[in-house]
Amino acid sequence: MSGMLNSTIARKVAMALSAIFLLIFLLQHFIINFTSVISENTFNELSHFMGTNILIQFVMQPILIFAVVFHFVMGFILEIKNKKARNIKYASFKGSTNTTWVSRNMIYSGLVILAFLVLHFIDFWLPELNYKYIQFNPEDPTRYYHELVEKFHNPIRVGAYVVAFVLLALHLLHGFQSAFQSVGFNNKFTPALKTFGKYFAIIIPLGFIFIALFHHFNH
Repeated sequence: MSGMLNSTIARKVAMALSAIFLLIFLLQHFIINFTSVISENTFNELSHFMGTNILIQFVMQPILIFAVVFHFVMGFILEIKNKKARNIKYASFKGSTNTTWVSRNMIYSGLVILAFLVLHFIDFWLPELNYKYIQFNPEDPTRYYHELVEKFHNPIRVGAYVVAFVLLALHLLHGFQSAFQSVGFNNKFTPALKTFGKYFAIIIPLGFIFIALFHHFNH
Protein backbone atom coordinates (compact mmCIF):
# COMPACT_ATOMS: atom_id res chain seq x y z
CA MET A 1 0.00 0.00 0.00
CA SER A 2 2.75 2.44 0.97
CA GLY A 3 4.64 1.59 -2.23
CA MET A 4 1.57 2.27 -4.35
CA LEU A 5 1.03 5.62 -2.67
CA ASN A 6 4.56 6.69 -3.62
CA SER A 7 3.20 7.21 -7.15
CA THR A 8 1.78 10.68 -7.80
CA ILE A 9 -1.05 9.22 -9.91
CA ALA A 10 -1.89 6.66 -7.22
CA ARG A 11 -1.95 9.39 -4.57
CA LYS A 12 -4.32 11.48 -6.68
CA VAL A 13 -6.63 8.51 -7.24
CA ALA A 14 -6.57 7.61 -3.53
CA MET A 15 -7.36 11.20 -2.59
CA ALA A 16 -10.14 11.34 -5.19
CA LEU A 17 -11.73 8.15 -3.84
CA SER A 18 -11.69 9.54 -0.30
CA ALA A 19 -13.22 12.78 -1.66
CA ILE A 20 -16.05 10.88 -3.38
CA PHE A 21 -16.75 8.98 -0.16
CA LEU A 22 -16.87 12.28 1.76
CA LEU A 23 -19.20 13.80 -0.85
CA ILE A 24 -21.63 10.91 -0.34
CA PHE A 25 -21.43 11.38 3.43
CA LEU A 26 -21.97 15.13 3.04
CA LEU A 27 -25.12 14.56 0.99
CA GLN A 28 -26.47 12.03 3.49
CA HIS A 29 -25.64 14.35 6.40
CA PHE A 30 -27.41 17.24 4.66
CA ILE A 31 -30.56 15.21 3.96
CA ILE A 32 -30.86 14.18 7.61
CA ASN A 33 -30.16 17.68 8.93
CA PHE A 34 -32.61 19.25 6.50
CA THR A 35 -35.44 17.15 7.95
CA SER A 36 -35.00 19.19 11.16
CA VAL A 37 -36.49 22.15 9.26
CA ILE A 38 -39.47 20.09 8.10
CA SER A 39 -40.28 17.68 10.92
CA GLU A 40 -38.90 17.41 14.45
CA ASN A 41 -40.11 13.81 14.73
CA THR A 42 -38.51 12.73 11.44
CA PHE A 43 -35.20 14.29 12.41
CA ASN A 44 -35.30 12.56 15.81
CA GLU A 45 -36.11 9.20 14.23
CA LEU A 46 -33.32 9.42 11.66
CA SER A 47 -30.79 10.72 14.19
CA HIS A 48 -31.70 8.00 16.68
CA PHE A 49 -31.21 5.36 14.01
CA MET A 50 -27.83 6.81 13.00
CA GLY A 51 -26.79 7.12 16.64
CA THR A 52 -27.72 3.59 17.70
CA ASN A 53 -27.17 1.43 14.61
CA ILE A 54 -24.17 -0.83 15.29
CA LEU A 55 -23.00 -0.89 11.66
CA ILE A 56 -23.02 2.90 11.41
CA GLN A 57 -21.46 3.49 14.83
CA PHE A 58 -18.69 0.89 14.76
CA VAL A 59 -17.99 0.39 11.05
CA MET A 60 -19.03 3.43 9.02
CA GLN A 61 -18.07 6.04 11.63
CA PRO A 62 -14.45 4.85 11.97
CA ILE A 63 -14.22 4.65 8.16
CA LEU A 64 -15.50 8.23 7.95
CA ILE A 65 -12.92 9.49 10.45
CA PHE A 66 -10.17 7.66 8.56
CA ALA A 67 -11.38 9.11 5.25
CA VAL A 68 -11.32 12.67 6.63
CA VAL A 69 -7.80 12.30 8.02
CA PHE A 70 -6.55 10.48 4.91
CA HIS A 71 -8.03 13.06 2.53
CA PHE A 72 -6.43 16.02 4.26
CA VAL A 73 -3.05 14.34 4.81
CA MET A 74 -2.95 13.30 1.16
CA GLY A 75 -3.96 16.84 0.17
CA PHE A 76 -1.01 18.29 2.11
CA ILE A 77 1.39 15.78 0.53
CA LEU A 78 0.17 16.56 -3.00
CA GLU A 79 0.32 20.30 -2.35
CA ILE A 80 3.94 20.08 -1.18
CA LYS A 81 4.95 17.96 -4.17
CA ASN A 82 3.08 20.25 -6.60
CA LYS A 83 4.88 23.30 -5.20
CA LYS A 84 8.23 21.59 -5.61
CA ALA A 85 7.35 20.64 -9.19
CA ARG A 86 6.25 24.18 -10.03
CA ASN A 87 9.45 25.65 -8.60
CA ILE A 88 11.49 23.34 -10.82
CA LYS A 89 9.46 23.40 -14.04
CA TYR A 90 7.77 26.79 -14.08
CA ALA A 91 10.18 29.52 -13.12
CA SER A 92 7.97 32.04 -14.94
CA PHE A 93 4.67 30.50 -13.82
CA LYS A 94 1.90 33.06 -13.44
CA GLY A 95 -0.71 31.48 -11.22
CA SER A 96 -3.41 34.05 -11.83
CA THR A 97 -3.11 33.51 -15.59
CA ASN A 98 -3.08 29.70 -15.69
CA THR A 99 -5.25 28.64 -12.75
CA THR A 100 -8.24 29.84 -10.79
CA TRP A 101 -8.04 31.40 -7.32
CA VAL A 102 -9.96 28.42 -5.94
CA SER A 103 -7.57 25.81 -7.31
CA ARG A 104 -4.52 27.79 -6.10
CA ASN A 105 -5.89 28.03 -2.57
CA MET A 106 -7.39 24.57 -2.04
CA ILE A 107 -4.92 23.91 0.77
CA TYR A 108 -6.06 26.99 2.70
CA SER A 109 -9.78 26.40 2.31
CA GLY A 110 -9.07 22.78 3.24
CA LEU A 111 -7.29 23.84 6.44
CA VAL A 112 -10.23 26.00 7.51
CA ILE A 113 -12.67 23.17 6.73
CA LEU A 114 -10.49 20.76 8.71
CA ALA A 115 -10.52 23.14 11.69
CA PHE A 116 -14.29 23.34 11.41
CA LEU A 117 -14.60 19.55 11.30
CA VAL A 118 -12.50 19.27 14.46
CA LEU A 119 -14.77 21.78 16.19
CA HIS A 120 -17.80 19.96 14.82
CA PHE A 121 -16.57 16.69 16.31
CA ILE A 122 -15.95 18.42 19.63
CA ASP A 123 -19.35 20.08 19.50
CA PHE A 124 -21.48 17.08 18.52
CA TRP A 125 -19.53 13.82 18.54
CA LEU A 126 -17.77 14.13 21.93
CA PRO A 127 -20.99 15.08 23.79
CA GLU A 128 -22.63 12.08 22.13
CA LEU A 129 -19.85 9.78 23.36
CA ASN A 130 -20.12 11.32 26.79
CA TYR A 131 -23.91 10.85 26.86
CA LYS A 132 -23.81 7.18 25.81
CA TYR A 133 -20.51 5.71 26.96
CA ILE A 134 -19.35 7.79 29.95
CA GLN A 135 -22.53 8.86 31.70
CA PHE A 136 -24.42 5.78 30.42
CA ASN A 137 -27.64 7.76 30.10
CA PRO A 138 -30.73 5.85 28.95
CA GLU A 139 -31.67 6.11 25.30
CA ASP A 140 -33.90 9.07 24.52
CA PRO A 141 -35.12 9.05 20.89
CA THR A 142 -36.55 12.57 21.26
CA ARG A 143 -33.42 14.42 22.42
CA TYR A 144 -31.67 15.03 19.08
CA TYR A 145 -33.77 17.90 17.76
CA HIS A 146 -33.45 19.97 20.92
CA GLU A 147 -29.71 19.32 21.07
CA LEU A 148 -29.35 20.53 17.48
CA VAL A 149 -31.39 23.67 18.09
CA GLU A 150 -29.36 24.44 21.22
CA LYS A 151 -26.14 24.44 19.19
CA PHE A 152 -27.45 27.21 16.93
CA HIS A 153 -28.41 29.66 19.69
CA ASN A 154 -24.91 31.12 19.80
CA PRO A 155 -24.43 33.71 17.00
CA ILE A 156 -20.65 33.22 17.02
CA ARG A 157 -21.04 29.50 16.37
CA VAL A 158 -23.56 30.21 13.62
CA GLY A 159 -21.19 32.76 12.05
CA ALA A 160 -18.33 30.24 12.08
CA TYR A 161 -20.70 27.67 10.57
CA VAL A 162 -21.59 30.05 7.72
CA VAL A 163 -17.96 30.93 6.97
CA ALA A 164 -16.94 27.25 6.99
CA PHE A 165 -19.64 26.29 4.50
CA VAL A 166 -18.86 29.22 2.20
CA LEU A 167 -15.27 27.96 2.09
CA LEU A 168 -16.54 24.41 1.60
CA ALA A 169 -18.49 25.63 -1.44
CA LEU A 170 -15.31 27.16 -2.89
CA HIS A 171 -13.40 23.96 -2.12
CA LEU A 172 -16.04 21.83 -3.83
CA LEU A 173 -16.21 24.04 -6.92
CA HIS A 174 -12.76 22.83 -7.87
CA GLY A 175 -12.57 19.53 -5.98
CA PHE A 176 -15.77 17.89 -7.23
CA GLN A 177 -14.81 17.71 -10.89
CA SER A 178 -11.17 17.03 -10.07
CA ALA A 179 -12.07 14.00 -7.94
CA PHE A 180 -14.14 12.32 -10.66
CA GLN A 181 -11.57 13.05 -13.37
CA SER A 182 -8.84 11.49 -11.21
CA VAL A 183 -10.71 8.18 -11.06
CA GLY A 184 -11.11 7.93 -14.83
CA PHE A 185 -14.12 9.93 -16.03
CA ASN A 186 -13.04 11.00 -19.49
CA ASN A 187 -13.55 14.27 -21.30
CA LYS A 188 -16.99 13.49 -22.74
CA PHE A 189 -18.37 13.58 -19.18
CA THR A 190 -16.57 16.82 -18.27
CA PRO A 191 -19.36 19.30 -19.20
CA ALA A 192 -21.97 17.29 -17.26
CA LEU A 193 -19.62 16.90 -14.28
CA LYS A 194 -18.89 20.63 -14.29
CA THR A 195 -22.58 21.48 -14.29
CA PHE A 196 -23.56 18.93 -11.64
CA GLY A 197 -20.49 19.80 -9.57
CA LYS A 198 -21.37 23.51 -9.55
CA TYR A 199 -24.93 22.80 -8.42
CA PHE A 200 -23.72 20.40 -5.72
CA ALA A 201 -20.98 22.78 -4.54
CA ILE A 202 -23.43 25.66 -4.17
CA ILE A 203 -26.72 24.03 -3.14
CA ILE A 204 -25.44 21.69 -0.41
CA PRO A 205 -23.35 24.28 1.51
CA LEU A 206 -26.16 26.85 1.13
CA GLY A 207 -28.54 24.23 2.48
CA PHE A 208 -26.42 23.75 5.59
CA ILE A 209 -26.23 27.52 6.06
CA PHE A 210 -30.01 27.77 5.70
CA ILE A 211 -30.49 25.09 8.38
CA ALA A 212 -28.22 26.96 10.82
CA LEU A 213 -29.90 30.33 10.19
CA PHE A 214 -33.38 28.82 10.33
CA HIS A 215 -32.85 27.37 13.79
CA HIS A 216 -30.97 30.43 15.01
CA PHE A 217 -33.76 32.85 14.12
CA ASN A 218 -36.73 30.61 14.88
CA HIS A 219 -35.85 29.28 18.34
